[in-house]
Amino acid sequence: MSTTPSTATSPFHGYLPVREDWLDRRHEEILEPDLPIIDPHHHLWDRPGWRYLLPELLADTNSGHNIVATVFVQCRAMYRPDGPVELKPLGETEFVNGVAAMSASGGYGKTRVCEGIVGHADLTLGARVEAVLQAHMHVAGGRFRGIRHTAAWDADPSVGNPNYYVPQGLMQDTAFREGFARLSKLGLSFEAWLYHPQMDDLAALARAYPETPIVLNHVGGPLHIGVYAGKQAEVFARWQPAIRALAACPNVHVKLGGLGMRINGFDFHQKAEPPSSESLAAAWKPYMETCIEAFGAKRCMFESNFPVDKGSYAYPVFWNACKRLAKGASAAEKADLFGATAARFYRLRGV
Repeated sequence: MSTTPSTATSPFHGYLPVREDWLDRRHEEILEPDLPIIDPHHHLWDRPGWRYLLPELLADTNSGHNIVATVFVQCRAMYRPDGPVELKPLGETEFVNGVAAMSASGGYGKTRVCEGIVGHADLTLGARVEAVLQAHMHVAGGRFRGIRHTAAWDADPSVGNPNYYVPQGLMQDTAFREGFARLSKLGLSFEAWLYHPQMDDLAALARAYPETPIVLNHVGGPLHIGVYAGKQAEVFARWQPAIRALAACPNVHVKLGGLGMRINGFDFHQKAEPPSSESLAAAWKPYMETCIEAFGAKRCMFESNFPVDKGSYAYPVFWNACKRLAKGASAAEKADLFGATAARFYRLRGV
């Protein structure tokens, strides 16, 4: 896979292309190979020109680190082809639960793949979304943990994924909030995917619904492309206090990762050689350290965001970078960052 996507019709759907031959040029010794890891954020899909299903995921999770379990996060895979529009995302949960059942059989290795499932439900359905949420829980074999309703919007249209339409001000919408209120009633969490200028909106939502567990995806989506290109210091100066304000909401956790996307502007993919774990750790250190200091290890979890981030680096190199970033952490803090926080947040069984 070496073709660079240039339009919304690309098999890479607005993401960086995965070039296996380029990734294979970087090999590193696995650091702390026995450290248990739960990968709390990955996807599975079979798109034209881009397949990432159980075999591809296992090739990554079996590449040296001790990945004991994973959590699947919605990506519009395998939707039902017919029936009511609001129920089409159930197809994704059914598909992922099948993969989880395959893994749970023990026939595919020790990793408990998709032990937690995060699906999608349209929260703008308001009170009517409760029936959709209950249907997800019914088909998920006890693995359904929450939903992600993408809120990532920016005034610069070049920033957003062309395959997703997101209205401005979604988290402030009355119908959205009416649907959001149903999550805690069912014991479900909310997966927050947004861009850094929107974190104040998320903090307001978290304060309005303190009983609802929320996890911020990808350290809050710092943008460094489009109108934000070349403004790293300015972006960080806005992002950092927003992270600290969000951390004041005890119901919010944060995922440490997702910085290999085109929107983050690190441009690892443009280098002649794939990045080392040392270079990744150095580039991400200000973001990761800010999050860990603000939230504490008990509300932080490293995440791979694969295969989306695979356009920038290989799976074993990513986890080596995380271990370098956690070098000064205590044993208890390290346990939280790499697995215990995720296990608690997603209520993973037998992990």
